[in-house]
Amino acid sequence: MIEAIKIPTEAGTFDALACGASGGREVMLLHGFPEAAIEWEFQLGALGNGGCQVVAPDLRGYSPGVRPERVDAYRLEEFVGDVIAIADELGWQRFDLVGHDSGGYIGWSAAAAFPQRVRTLAAISTPHPAAFLRALTEDEDQAQRSQYFELLRRPRVAERILLADDATALRKIFDWKIPEERVEDYVHRLTRPEALTAALNWYRAMHLAGPTPPVDIPTLYVWSAEDTAIGSTAAQATADHVTGPYRFEMLEDISHWIPEQAPEALTMLLMEHLLAHRG
Repeated sequence: MIEAIKIPTEAGTFDALACGASGGREVMLLHGFPEAAIEWEFQLGALGNGGCQVVAPDLRGYSPGVRPERVDAYRLEEFVGDVIAIADELGWQRFDLVGHDSGGYIGWSAAAAFPQRVRTLAAISTPHPAAFLRALTEDEDQAQRSQYFELLRRPRVAERILLADDATALRKIFDWKIPEERVEDYVHRLTRPEALTAALNWYRAMHLAGPTPPVDIPTLYVWSAEDTAIGSTAAQATADHVTGPYRFEMLEDISHWIPEQAPEALTMLLMEHLLAHRG
């Protein structure tokens, strides 16, 4: 059974969803933009009922209790620190980390910085940051796909455009690839005072991040062929930035929203990944 919990840290109190008994294999799920922990509903139930202790927090900016005002409070290192602080509060010495979209970006950095804590990594949609940044500068296709960054980084302008006409532009981000009621849930969360600005501050602080080293723990990277945000150049180049055991899986006819559009296929890959790396 999935339950809502609160996780207090020095940064504030995170809202989270949890499933599975204490003592199970510890797995943390990190959501992306513009979503929330509920994007992992299927995986929470499947993994939690399969012997894991699974926790999916609403990340910094999405949890009302951790919504600082300053843009520099949304630096990548702050999110990585949150992952470790949440694990500490849960009493997890080692844990498996799964991240989608911006949650995947955080996952890559956490795995590189804390290999003694992160047992395995599963990055969904998001390539290794170094592979992505190189593609962004050298691949015209990726540069075109990432043009939306410029809008999201513009203070007040992005909020005004995304929320205009009953948040029509915000809804269109999903291309209706996931259930309408889930889209409405995300929109409702982000139309609360300051919520969208806090979520967008991730993009506005991205330039403050340093380089991400290679990852040397067991890693699964799942990319979808119909992803409009991430092209094949960065996806294929990710292998060059993993020195540990690495598995790359491509899903055909699936958009960027893998956890919700292909929940069964993704969960099977996650289970295989966890079973292959028990250490």
